[in-house]
Amino acid sequence: MQTHMRNKTIAITFIAFTLLTASLKAQKAPRPSNFIADGKLWSSLWQQKAAEYRALCFQAYNIAHFRVEQTQLQRFDKPLAIVTDIDETLLDNSPNSVHQALLGKDYEAAAWKVWTAMAKADTVPGAPSFLKYAATMGITVYYITNREESERAATLKNLQKYNFPNADSAHLQMRQNTSSKEARRLEVAQTHHILLLLGDNLADFSSLFDKKTVDERLQNTNQQAAMFGKQFIIIPNANYGDWETALYNYNYKLTPAEKEAIYKKNLTNQD
Repeated sequence: MQTHMRNKTIAITFIAFTLLTASLKAQKAPRPSNFIADGKLWSSLWQQKAAEYRALCFQAYNIAHFRVEQTQLQRFDKPLAIVTDIDETLLDNSPNSVHQALLGKDYEAAAWKVWTAMAKADTVPGAPSFLKYAATMGITVYYITNREESERAATLKNLQKYNFPNADSAHLQMRQNTSSKEARRLEVAQTHHILLLLGDNLADFSSLFDKKTVDERLQNTNQQAAMFGKQFIIIPNANYGDWETALYNYNYKLTPAEKEAIYKKNLTNQD
């Protein structure tokens, strides 16, 4: 009986020690952070529910409308074109960000392609009506996106769902060998005068913003200040973009924890 009790005591002590050790190790180990996922939820909430976001979009497209009206007083040596980005400029992909964030994840290429294949993204406020108006004024629309070639059919389906003008393969340029859109813009410029460039990311406008550092992006924005509202029409996007990836120098192999440390280091605290 005493031997049995002694063995039972030893067993209980061993189990308790094992659990205590595991608990201490868990406390010392870095816990996965919700900083990034929660951030995407917050920015998606703003994009989906804030009247201020909608107002900013309307403001941008109202300016674009005014710029088109002004062309009636000018003469050009080439047909007019508008070059536009798609994601977060014409189509709202915040539901995909929400989906990922609720899983505790950031952007994933595979999950993104599942989303785009659905062709169910809603439109950015003001986008369809503006481009339809531009088309009635004889302006051709070219879509330059960094979606991959495999996403072409679904992308066209999504654009055609809302009757965007020139939503066909001839006017849709997908990403090929590089994320830079400069060569594709220059291709359009060979045959058309580009009246406006629409985008949510500065790289949608000029190679001056291709893969630049945070400081370079700020400096080049200051230098190009007169172009915003004149030829560059920017749509707000707090969810993602080069503003974010520039913080970690476009190193997409970083872990969420490594990204978080960089984000926090770049924040200005009142203290």
